[in-house]
Amino acid sequence: MFKKVLVAEDLGSINHGISNILHERTGIKEIKQAQYCDDAYLKFRRARRDRSPFDLLITDLSFKDSHRERDIVSGIQLIKAIRTVQPEIKVIIYSMEDRPAKVKSFFDELCIDGYVCKGRYGLNELVQSVNDIYHGKTFVSPLLSNAMNKNNIFELKDYDLLLLKHLSDGLTQEQIGAYFKKNQIAPNSISSIEKRLNKLKYNFKAKNAIHLIAMTKDLGLL
Repeated sequence: MFKKVLVAEDLGSINHGISNILHERTGIKEIKQAQYCDDAYLKFRRARRDRSPFDLLITDLSFKDSHRERDIVSGIQLIKAIRTVQPEIKVIIYSMEDRPAKVKSFFDELCIDGYVCKGRYGLNELVQSVNDIYHGKTFVSPLLSNAMNKNNIFELKDYDLLLLKHLSDGLTQEQIGAYFKKNQIAPNSISSIEKRLNKLKYNFKAKNAIHLIAMTKDLGLL
């Protein structure tokens, strides 16, 4: 089992809850807590300096603003900072974020090992994720695992993202076509843009362009 775990969570009650249940149900003896990302990073660097590094990081994504001046303000920044120094450290995100595409991006871009949704079963799933990851597996909360199946998430191309971004900004298809043509983005004809939008609406089962924008935002794609 993991020997030394760093938990970064801004709510003390959740921090203690994570530590207690991991002590009781996994046998991990050394668990350090931090309520600020900067403090977590300092604990990480100190452990490296003392030749007693952490082998697992559990972190939330968002940390509330405070009167303190901070350099690292989010879980994503913390993961990137720690991975720069210790790429092999295992990482679990424990957060309220439940948009499948957004969570999938954490695996794709941050190479995390596990994602657990906060909620009624969150702590139990966290224990399972620690066990699974220790044995070389990855873990995703069951609530999200089916939705994150790559067959269920339509992958947007850069062209699609740009098209939807301009549409969400209130531009008409004619204005988008003019922008694409000016910036040598193809295809840029009105008919091509209309066909692509129709295909996107079909894939997302959207009723209209407004519904399409709303759905892609809800999924964290836009």
